[in-house]
Formats: sequence, structure tokens, C-alpha cells
Amino acid sequence: MTDGSVPIRDLAGRWPDFAVWAPRPRRVRLWTRPAASGPTAAADIPTADTPATAAGTPAGATAASGSPAAATAASGSPAAPAAAGGAGAVITEMTRGEDGWWEPVAPVELAADGELDYGFLLDDDPTPRPDPRTLRQPYGVHDVSRTYDPAAFPWTDSGWTGRQLAGSIIYELHIGTFTPEGTLTAAIERLDHLVDLGVDTVELMPVAAFNGPRGWGYDGVDWFCVHEAYGGPWAYQAFVDACHARGLAVIQDVVHNHWGPSGNYLPMFGPYLDTSTDTPWGNPVNLDGPDSDEVQQYLLDNARHWLRDFHVDGLRLDAVHALTDPGRAVDILEELSVQVDALSAFLGRPLTLIAESDQNNPRLFTPREAGGYGLAGQWADDFHHAVVATLTGEDVGYFVDFADPQALAHVLGHGFLHDGRWSTFRQRTHGRPLPPGTPGWRLVVCAGNHDQIGNRAAGDRLRTRVDDRTLALAAVLTFTAPYTPMLFMGEEWGASTPWAFFTSHPEPDLGRAVTEGRRAEFARMAWDSGVVPDPQDPRTFTDSILDWSEPLREPYAAHLALVHDLIALRRAWPDLGDPRLARTRVALAAGGDLLVLERGERIVVAVNLGEGTVVSAVAGLVLLATGEVEETAVGLRLGPRSAVVVDRA
Repeated sequence: MTDGSVPIRDLAGRWPDFAVWAPRPRRVRLWTRPAASGPTAAADIPTADTPATAAGTPAGATAASGSPAAATAASGSPAAPAAAGGAGAVITEMTRGEDGWWEPVAPVELAADGELDYGFLLDDDPTPRPDPRTLRQPYGVHDVSRTYDPAAFPWTDSGWTGRQLAGSIIYELHIGTFTPEGTLTAAIERLDHLVDLGVDTVELMPVAAFNGPRGWGYDGVDWFCVHEAYGGPWAYQAFVDACHARGLAVIQDVVHNHWGPSGNYLPMFGPYLDTSTDTPWGNPVNLDGPDSDEVQQYLLDNARHWLRDFHVDGLRLDAVHALTDPGRAVDILEELSVQVDALSAFLGRPLTLIAESDQNNPRLFTPREAGGYGLAGQWADDFHHAVVATLTGEDVGYFVDFADPQALAHVLGHGFLHDGRWSTFRQRTHGRPLPPGTPGWRLVVCAGNHDQIGNRAAGDRLRTRVDDRTLALAAVLTFTAPYTPMLFMGEEWGASTPWAFFTSHPEPDLGRAVTEGRRAEFARMAWDSGVVPDPQDPRTFTDSILDWSEPLREPYAAHLALVHDLIALRRAWPDLGDPRLARTRVALAAGGDLLVLERGERIVVAVNLGEGTVVSAVAGLVLLATGEVEETAVGLRLGPRSAVVVDRA
């Protein structure tokens, strides 16, 4: 095949050679058994609040052998994986090469359907451990892996040519709470809603396998594996294929800066962790220590796995500031950019890398030819902070730097507020200016995302803090700014459902630590820790599921219509989609209440941020208005919290 979908040795899947990099153990053996018939239901995976039963026992294993059924409600601890002596198991010796890679000494016989349950026995440990590059964990992250051939999926997207970040409208969603079913299959049924809205890029929060059925996904431990409760790898490929069939690109959020606290067996195989230092998420990834070349390759292969084997169009790179490799001349982000660009050339479609960073460092997305890392862009939190602080009056924590309306005006025209200036919140200078000529599309902006909603004490959305008129202003500012706009799921209709931080750690001590730590971390934001929902309480999760009946009634339907019209307006008028910051001019009038945003030669956006009526000298054809807008002899009169988009030609 020539489409790049066939796995090769340095990529995920290892189909079907069962090779594994394990420089630490002196002996490695391959453990295999016939796969259980049919997929394992998510309900069969034991959780802290759903004790396992014999019904969850896979073929060839017993509760006594330490299968998922061995978990007990009394202990609440994670299920132990299958033991080496399980019924039907075959153990094959492996031989080690000088590079630390082990391979079976004899061919492994596969079933007719190509499926086997398998794991690796390390030294004298009697428990087979999951493959570090596992593509499927049907019994949970603590049990054995199952073979999966990503090239077997019947793709229908051969005509898909991709979509670049420039000009995109991004929609961020979490599979577990996007629909009541919480699966990739159910999410496919809602894709037409996104197409009708005008979205063209779907960004999925992390889907890598983690312990327990529910969570945000940032504690994943199997980077190459799709969380089984979401539907596993086949359902994921079907989702991407369905998106492409509708003209939607897919960006996958990946966490390459740490592993979760439960189910990470990688240190048993090799030096994946940098144990010399620590982060709030545990030991960082070993990117420049001894034997780190293979660890770096593991990260690079994972990126290429999503982009090539699963046909994803881009990656959102979580917390890139934690990807530190000061001992290397070529930064891991630069190397990732080089390899992804090479893969893009091979596949013949654009591949996008977006960094999550609050450092306001343009080097991330400066082209490599100019000394940068060459990523496509980054999330730009300054926009969110400026919009929320201006519209709500919130001025605690990091919002303190954005309380003045001048902050919003500066962000709209320059991208970053902190571009080398003093940060009161940090008590130091922060950031640097965008280089001249930087296109605005490199900054992904929003009025809400999973972090900015879910990391509030109660997970409350903007709707719960402002009225309908103010909510409309947030939408107007987001879609008329010269940046790449992003919506968080439900934001298009101004959803009222909270989106809180939720977990399902089966380990009681870990669950308790997360709950207590969550409440303690809000001290600096001056939020009441008493309103923080318990992340471990299943109701915290269920309360966060979108209510799809809302957009069918007011006031949600009106807000949905507004967002639809704003996206359509952005598509129809080149000035609104123009990313050149030099063609964006911002001014404040009426004592700071009236913000006037000029886009190109023809489009003017006037926003009354105040509670009184203001008169603007802006005149022309009204393309869109929210609140109270009236034409007068001297210009447009805007009522409290009103906005208008005008063609002044």
C-alpha cells in the first residue's frame, strides 16, 4: 500500500512481530492466549463503584488467576492481570538484541481473525504485563493486551485532502460527556449538528487508555491505545472516517509530558521516566537522560501513529513546557515538527501541531527556518482571560491582569497581553511580542474550553455567570477576532450544564488524594472550596453530560442561531477571516465601554461593554446585531451589552 497506513517496526501496533523494547529486565518471555470472543463491554471493566463479577472473566482465565473478576468491592483496588499459568496460555521465549529490543525466538501463531491476548513476562515476575505500545486493552489498563491491526479498517476517506489550521473553526469535545452514551459511535450521530453549525475541525480530548471508565483523559497510561469504554480502536477509526466523510478534520489531544498514576508499567521495561525531578503529575518523561533516544522515539512514533494509522489531521500537544530536554541541541518539539512535516509530504495532506502553552513564547510556532520549532500554532489563553474578565468583572487569581478593558483591546490587536510586560499574578515579567507579520490564525482562542471551565471550582460555564446579552458578546468577540476561533462542546447554544473535573480511580487512597488535592488547589483563586464537587462521585460525571434538549428551546436556540450566523458571516466576508494583524485596529471610547474593532477595509465591529447606552459614529450596512441597536443621524446607538457588525463600504 502507498497511503502510509501499513504499520512498520518503528511505529505502533508491532503487527505481528510482538517485539518490545525492554533494556531493564534480564529475561523477557511472551505470554499469549486465545482472545475472548467478541469485544469486552465497558461494563465488564471493574471500577471503584462497580465491583467485578465472574461475568467479566475473559476466556481462558478464572477469578483465582487474577483476571478482572478478581477485583473485589471490599478492597476497591484495581484488578490484577492474568497470571502466567492461565488456561490456554502459551509462553514463548524471546531473545534480546544489542539495542534492547526483544523478539520471539519462534513465530507466534495467530487466530484466524488475527486476535490474541498477550503480555510480557519480565524476569521472574509471574504476571504478564501489557505491551508498552498496546493498541487495545479490553480488560482495562492493569490486564493483558490484545492484538489489533490498524491497517485492517475499511477506510472510505481516500479522497480526503485534509484541512489546514488557517481558516478553521474548531470544536473541542470530550467523548464521555458529549452524548449520554459517552461513546465514539454515539458521537458520530451528532456530527451533522457540527456541520450545520459551520464547524470544520473537531478536537477530541485525550482518548488514550486510563484506569477506570470515566475521566478527562489526561491521566492516560497507554498512549497508543483508545480507551475501551469509548469503543476502542475500531470505533475510533470509524469516527475519524465519519468526520472525513462530512468534511470535518480531526485534531487529537495527546499528553506526552507524563503518564497517569495508575496502570503505568513502562518503568518495568525501561527508563521512560526522569526520576531525578518531579512535576505536579509525577516524574516527567526521560527525554535527554541515558537511554532516552528510544523514549523520544516512543513519543515520535505515537504522534505518527495517530496521524498515519488512524488518519488524524492534527495533534494538540498538552503542556509543552513540561517536555524538557535541555541536554539536546534539537528540542523534541522541533524534531516532532520535522517528522510530522515529512509525514505530511508523504501522505499528501496537511498535518497540524498545536501547542498548549501559557508561556506566550512565539518560538513554538515560528518557522524552523527562522529559528523556531515550526509548530502550526498554540492555544492563547490571554484572549479567554481578557474576554471573561471584561464581561464578568472577575479579577481574582490570573484574571487580575485582565480587569482593565484596555487588556481586551490589546489582546485583540496584538495576540498576547503578556508580551514582555509585568504580570501581577506571576509577580514578574512574562512572554514576548509576536514577531512582525505573524498571522493571527496561529493563535487558537476561545471564551471557554475544558481547562477554563473544568478548572473552576464548580465547573460552571459562562452562562451561569452572565445574562443572555453578555453571553452574546462573548460569541461576537470570539468570531470577529483575527484568530482561530474554538468552541467547547455545548458552548454553541450556551449550555447550562456544568463541566466539572471527574475521575473514577479504583484505588481508594488515590481517589481520596485527588479529591483533597482538588479542593486545596483553588486557594489562590479565592474560590470557595466547599462548592468543589467530589471528582470521584459518579454524579459529578453525569451532571457534566450535555443536555441535547437545550438547543431545542429558548434561550438556547437563540444563542445557537447567533453562533451559526457569526460563523456564516466569517465565511462570507474576507475581512473577518483575514489573519493579518496589521489590518486589525482596536479602539476604546465612551470611557472604555465602547470597543470598536476594525477588520480590514470594510468590516467594523462595535461592542457596548457597559450597562448604559452609547452612540457610535460607526455607520454602514448592518450585517449582524445583538441586543438593542438603532440607527441615528450621527451613527448607531447601542443599548447595554449590545454589539453590531457593519459593512461600512
